[in-house]
Amino acid sequence: MKQITAVLQPHRLEKVEEALHRLPHMPGFTVFKAHGHPRGHGVGHAYVADEWEPDHHGRLVLLMYCADEHLASLVQAIEQAAHTGQAGDGLIAVTDVLDIVRIRSGERGNSAV
Repeated sequence: MKQITAVLQPHRLEKVEEALHRLPHMPGFTVFKAHGHPRGHGVGHAYVADEWEPDHHGRLVLLMYCADEHLASLVQAIEQAAHTGQAGDGLIAVTDVLDIVRIRSGERGNSAV
């Protein structure tokens, strides 16, 4: 099992949702509001004191869990739907998950996602 964490531009959420809902297996997801701090615009991405404005760096964090066999299609759907080609499009991180328990039913592992 995998965890997918994607940091997105808020205006791309609808496109990402549409792309995920078109897939044959969409395990569901959670979205959080966030404020990002980008890499610096100085030499070698060093921070420059004039660049931080929290109101201008609103982001969303999408979190989902999936079976290994669905990972590639989910990541591809998120990447393509979130892409604008502009700085700040976001990131997608994938991590291994040891176990998942669905609280309501007690299901574990892949049957819980």
